[in-house]
Amino acid sequence: MLEVQVRRKQGNFTMDAAFSAEESGITALFGPSGAGKTSIVNMVAGLTRPDEGRIVMNGRCLFDSARGINEPPEKRRVGYIFQDARLFPHLSVRANLAYGMRLLPKSERYVDFEPVVQLLGIEQLLDRRPARLSGGEKQRVAIGRALLCSPSLLLMDEPLASLDDSRKSEILPFIRRLCVEFSTPIMYVSHIMEEIERLAHHLVFLENGRVVASGRFDELKTMLRGMP
Repeated sequence: MLEVQVRRKQGNFTMDAAFSAEESGITALFGPSGAGKTSIVNMVAGLTRPDEGRIVMNGRCLFDSARGINEPPEKRRVGYIFQDARLFPHLSVRANLAYGMRLLPKSERYVDFEPVVQLLGIEQLLDRRPARLSGGEKQRVAIGRALLCSPSLLLMDEPLASLDDSRKSEILPFIRRLCVEFSTPIMYVSHIMEEIERLAHHLVFLENGRVVASGRFDELKTMLRGMP
């Protein structure tokens, strides 16, 4: 379970949001551009500090302004997948995948290399460099690298935004299977309803930095479809 209650002022924009994300499945942060979706995932990841509030993951406090707690990103055990893959260009796919995993003690790993490679269908890519990969292949490798860090939570910030429709259709089934195969909860950011319909178990709908609705997707989808 992830509990988020944060407030942050960014210029003329004020983020003031509170919600809970389930400990399993895919929780979608959905809303128009500029609603504050990326701001929230950056606060959960520890890349941005809220002005005030609390962030608690599985009973562990990551941030609490009142108590002076602010765990650094590397200690939060959160995997972050960006819009662009951000692979190391000088390393092979195999080395990119293993980069974060090697920094983690074996006793703390719950995800193994081979099952991830097989699930993502990237066995034939292991000896290539990123420059020889398609956009969809790069994102699959980025997903694998984040998962191999054995995270408590995967954050995906519009990971398909730079891909065309055929590449999106290629990646979506892999994302859907991740939380099932590896029991890793995912927070998925998007403003595209088609992606949310295919992926989300739970939904947090944001507008102007505030939570408009939060709950199971199948209970909220009728409301969302009726919105302009």
